Amino acid sequence: MHLLFVTSIVPDGALASGYEIANAAIIAALRRGGARVTVIGFTWPGKAAADPENTVVLGAIDVRTESASAPLKLAWVGKAMLSGLTFASVKLRAVSARDVKTAIQQAGPFDGYVLNSVQFAGAFEKLFEDRPSIFVAHNVEHLSARENAAAAGSLFQRLLFRREARLLEVVEQRLCRRARFVFTLAGEDRAALGVASDDRSAVLPLVTGAKAPAHKGPRRIDCDAALIGTWTWQPNRIGLDWFLGKVVPHLRPDFRVRIAGHMPSGITSTHPGVEFVDRVPDARAFVCGAAVIPLISTAGSGVQLKTIETFELGLPSVATSRSLRGIDHRPGNCVVTDDPANFARALEAAAANVRDVDGSAFHRRQVEALDVAIRLGLEKLGTVRHEVLA
Repeated sequence: MHLLFVTSIVPDGALASGYEIANAAIIAALRRGGARVTVIGFTWPGKAAADPENTVVLGAIDVRTESASAPLKLAWVGKAMLSGLTFASVKLRAVSARDVKTAIQQAGPFDGYVLNSVQFAGAFEKLFEDRPSIFVAHNVEHLSARENAAAAGSLFQRLLFRREARLLEVVEQRLCRRARFVFTLAGEDRAALGVASDDRSAVLPLVTGAKAPAHKGPRRIDCDAALIGTWTWQPNRIGLDWFLGKVVPHLRPDFRVRIAGHMPSGITSTHPGVEFVDRVPDARAFVCGAAVIPLISTAGSGVQLKTIETFELGLPSVATSRSLRGIDHRPGNCVVTDDPANFARALEAAAANVRDVDGSAFHRRQVEALDVAIRLGLEKLGTVRHEVLA
């Protein structure tokens, strides 16, 4: 069987974001399930596809709003209003529908589509109606857009996010309705998308790599707590604002917090122990240098890849309940609380008594459950023979 994996950005091997990590895990699982997978989409400027023999590249594009010029942002808004598309999808109209259709035809005979998230599928929706499809909902995008609207700092942003929410809800409903099967990354997202039945959907437990992270002896602790993320992504920004505004004031003055990742304007902290370090050369080494990892999600849907990585590494953590969505097993060195003062006290306690665990069992469970879910989706798509699961 041959599947066309339709995505906005094709894997380049860098795994620089949670979205890219999730895509790599899903594509690998599809192939383990017996499918031949060809990926179609764009590359980042200056990047090349990691698997060029099985990838159709439509061109290079940078879809990040924060790095776009003001004229380009206005052009995107204008095109979105004129076309009736979402702001996220109109960015991908850098090529025509005819170009995409030609690229699909050149991919060769195939049996179905895997529509990976709503952005690209929403930009060229009509092109993907000729074959059966699986829809992969990384998030419930319309709910995230509503949360972004509520947290927006300006009237223009609030109106734009409200418009996104209205349009995204309609598109997500159509994609789910047409799909033979829907994959979500968190259990609660199935109900939010109206596909809670086991006959219609399943959750994909994710991993950050094909193998569990290797342990290389005792860790060198450089700080009490470390956070790293794409803070310009609004759901992440909401969590960081909560952490800096609500949790950090309860921490001792000598508690050291290092925060890596590109910071949007307006992010500051008066706490003497908070340090912003921008980008770091090795994200895994950065988090492994911390006594405890704060998992601070308070908005959004889908799964938190930083939570999965923390559990795979066996690192101590303090997590909000939203940080654990999509995860069935919580290791013993993870404390869960949504109260800011309790969160701060738990961080201090964990940093004072560092307790790592073996994360390989968590990784193994995730891979096994992921493969079971993928096989179920492929069977529903009707492109694989039924096989008895080992």
